[in-house]
Amino acid sequence: MDTTMVSPVTGIKQKVEASREEIIRFLREIVAIPSMDGQLKAVGDRIIAEMEKLGFDEARFDKMGNVIGRIGSGEQVIVFDSHIDTVGIGDSAEWSWDPFEGKIENGCLYARGACDEKGSTPGMVYGLAIARDLGLLNGYTAYYFGNMEEWCDGIGPNSFVEADPQVRPDFVVIGEPTKMRVYRGHKGRIELKITAKGRSAHAASHYLGDNAVYKMMSVITQIRELDRRFRFGMGAHPIQGRPSIAVTDLKVRTASLNAVPDQFTIFLDRRITSNESHDEVIAQVEGLIADYLQEEIKVEELQYDTPSYTGFVFPVSKYYPAWLLDDAHPLTQTGQSTIEALWGEQRPLGTWDFSTNGTYWAGKASIPSIGFGPGDEKTAHMMDEHVPLDEVVAAAEFYALLPMMLKVGS
Repeated sequence: MDTTMVSPVTGIKQKVEASREEIIRFLREIVAIPSMDGQLKAVGDRIIAEMEKLGFDEARFDKMGNVIGRIGSGEQVIVFDSHIDTVGIGDSAEWSWDPFEGKIENGCLYARGACDEKGSTPGMVYGLAIARDLGLLNGYTAYYFGNMEEWCDGIGPNSFVEADPQVRPDFVVIGEPTKMRVYRGHKGRIELKITAKGRSAHAASHYLGDNAVYKMMSVITQIRELDRRFRFGMGAHPIQGRPSIAVTDLKVRTASLNAVPDQFTIFLDRRITSNESHDEVIAQVEGLIADYLQEEIKVEELQYDTPSYTGFVFPVSKYYPAWLLDDAHPLTQTGQSTIEALWGEQRPLGTWDFSTNGTYWAGKASIPSIGFGPGDEKTAHMMDEHVPLDEVVAAAEFYALLPMMLKVGS
């Protein structure tokens, strides 16, 4: 290890260890506050209170209702991104413990949102405060950005850059679970709908109509066959893996249960890799429709314009690009060297299986981004979702040291 790093690393470790119980308490308190369906007000209030206690220069909600904390006003801008909404709990009777109060067992906190993704928030908030106290944020404007993500990947960051507070970061760290490794990308996705139009008729004389459901049958078969070809390696990316396509929902329009449907719509989740462009993906799906049905069956890209809990509307396409930061990029390498400086080991780079706010930061805005967070993504959305508390605390060390390491490496 570089001897110039001993003093900052030692200082960080001492301060993080001194804050261990506060970090764990903070996590337990924010997972205890439900924040499903983008309802961030209550948990946001709690996070803002913690940032105010730690002396952040700014701690507030933005227009959308995301949480923003700022330290410093330097030229270099770095954002630590952690979504603080969660999926729902399903049937509460199926949980053997309170999903919000949670439980600690074998050094892990089991609770909804513990891993995905409230587990990174305490480390980010405390890590930034510790870095400031040690003089490691000189020349930086550093943000903690606690946002809504589960409802529409990247909409929070998109608003952050283009609406409020209109800041374009130089670097972003995404706190989704990475098993304490540096992640540098993932597949993207696009949400589509395909609508077949027919003609209604009474079911007793259905032959006088044109059944929209029947028109779609061959398209659904072609979708399933396309996904089978993906699973056998067609279009696979050497790092991001295989693309996929799946029918995820449907909607039928009919005059009654005794009438032929005149409209039938299916909804698709299409996972995409960096090998594939937006237009190529759309054209591929359109190509699954027989030529003689091209005028009667239409493919459309979905749009998102649902108001947030504050009433703020920020319309976006439901196209979420794939992204992959080069392993030689200075941010990737700094992430790796930060791990080595803190813990004296090398860990393999990774990518997520699921999608994150990186679809906007890196995919749309081309802002260099990496992921680093406690926990294993495979437990996300499950009833046994959990995060190791040692990782929650240790993550604060990484978030505290990374900004200085970026300065040293530049």
